[in-house]
Amino acid sequence: MFLSDYQFNSHCKEDFPPAHTCEHLLNQLMIRMFGTTRSHNSHIERKKSMMSFVLETKPGRKEEKVIEQEMNRLIDLDMPVICEMVNTSSMAEKFPIENNSLNASEKIRVVKIGDYDVCPCIGKHVRSTRQIGRFELLGTNWDEYSKTYKLRFKVIPS
Repeated sequence: MFLSDYQFNSHCKEDFPPAHTCEHLLNQLMIRMFGTTRSHNSHIERKKSMMSFVLETKPGRKEEKVIEQEMNRLIDLDMPVICEMVNTSSMAEKFPIENNSLNASEKIRVVKIGDYDVCPCIGKHVRSTRQIGRFELLGTNWDEYSKTYKLRFKVIPS
């Protein structure tokens, strides 16, 4: 069976591949920089995107500049974006599937971005990170009560 022949769980919207692939990179960058988990709330679109992360403290302006610079460095590495089919049971410990635990497929598609990120995903992606274009951080918000850091950004395709 070819990857294109496999029937995945339904996906609720049409992805903009450059921004969606960028979402994977930003998730992993935030994990590495701040020791957080993947975004608990994201809205990824062609014109403007938003992702939220739970952090211990609000990042400063210097850290925000590093996020933007590091995202563009990662994009420029031109890492390959590869999709593979794996058995759900063999990946349960690595990737929590709680958001579709009642409706999980027997197999899931895992997206690998070079050696940088691996994550189950059914969305559309670019073939390599350089196809994302340029990452531009538009602004951030910090909610002290919930310790939530929201980043707004856009990708500017090449």
